[in-house]
Amino acid sequence: MSSPVIVAVDSASLDEAVALAARLSPAQCRLKVGKELFTAAGPRAIEVLQQRGFEIFLDLKFHDIPNTVGSACRVAAGLGVWMVDVHVSGGPAMLEAARRAVDSVARPPLLVGITVLTSLGEDDLPRIGMAGPIAAAVERLARLARDCGLDGVVCSAAEAQYLRATMGADFALVTPGIRPAGAAVQDQVRVVTPADALRAGSTYLVIGRPITQAADPQHALETILDSIAFK
Repeated sequence: MSSPVIVAVDSASLDEAVALAARLSPAQCRLKVGKELFTAAGPRAIEVLQQRGFEIFLDLKFHDIPNTVGSACRVAAGLGVWMVDVHVSGGPAMLEAARRAVDSVARPPLLVGITVLTSLGEDDLPRIGMAGPIAAAVERLARLARDCGLDGVVCSAAEAQYLRATMGADFALVTPGIRPAGAAVQDQVRVVTPADALRAGSTYLVIGRPITQAADPQHALETILDSIAFK
């Protein structure tokens, strides 16, 4: 069994990212490279972290016309990343282009779709033109992702239990907004503890500041793994 924890490396400096990676065990977590670090350091960030033994979730949330997203996903897959994501709201043609693109490499990464960002609450959906409630919106997008051949979706653990029951055991549920008991919520709205997320059906847990801003990131990681009885 591999660790379900994906550590969000939200840094604008490759040196800072490498320093963090040096304090974490690649046997106990994967790393997420998002827009901030990728904008600062590009593919070099992925290469350097992979050299340290980490599998990488490239979290750029592609959302554009099908040809553009397909091309971007093909390049991302060629970098040897473990997971890549796209916005499901880009529509069926875009999702299918992404699927074809990642399948064009010998070892395709997992392809997951963004449903509703965990920073959004119920009152936000009408303001962005999306029909609610959140649970219904997430379900619609998850079904579209599955129908278009994606390997899973990014969702809140609040939706994970229902999605696990309806999407099947092999559909990956990637859960951000994870906060250990007692940690600050910060800019997330829909948050849960690691143990609660796994009980609800989450496959992978994206955890950032509770680990990256800890005095001892490896100890913080191990504490979380202990809380979910991961050995």
